[in-house]
Amino acid sequence: MQGAGYCERLSGAFWAEPLNAVSNAAFLFAALLAFSLLRRHGHRDWPVEALTALVAIIGVGSFLFHTMPQRWTLLADVVPIQLFALCYFGLALSRFIGLSPLLAALGAGVFLAACFGLAAGLAPLLPAGMRGSAGYAGFLIGLFGVALAARAHGDGAAGGRIAVAGLVFALSLTFRSLDSVLCGAIPFGLHWGWHLLNGLLLYLLLRAAILAPRAG
Repeated sequence: MQGAGYCERLSGAFWAEPLNAVSNAAFLFAALLAFSLLRRHGHRDWPVEALTALVAIIGVGSFLFHTMPQRWTLLADVVPIQLFALCYFGLALSRFIGLSPLLAALGAGVFLAACFGLAAGLAPLLPAGMRGSAGYAGFLIGLFGVALAARAHGDGAAGGRIAVAGLVFALSLTFRSLDSVLCGAIPFGLHWGWHLLNGLLLYLLLRAAILAPRAG
């Protein structure tokens, strides 16, 4: 798995991707900011607390993969991201749109399955260096879908926050997609931008959940 498809990595050395590795601090910083916001609000919110801890785990897993690209570190990188997407979408359906926990869980499962299906159909249509980004197209569509649904449900503030997060993710996905495409012009690549912007994205998503009104 040496190289792992990222422009910055030219060898199997631990620090062969210094920017890609160090930029994972953005996830840890996002988690710290979210925990601080939770404390200022002065109430327990275990779903968001769990998601915030997961953001920190995403940073650790991604750091491991970008320093030691192996099968197990790939799982440490990908699985927490998929888990966050699944759980956050379920929380969004419940907190922003008002679905019951059961319907929110079912909706999250359908959403994740749709993401995998979209990725399988989209990847063959993209240049080889951009196919890894196909798996995130469904997440981007899902964010704007949640934003529209929240507005339609009467929560314009949450809809606006999620829409802004969607715009950040669109830019982030652009950085990821162009990493290998612009490798000749930018030798150190652009994947570090994916990490920095995703740190911001995840904080914005956590903030939207923290600030949303809750029943009871």
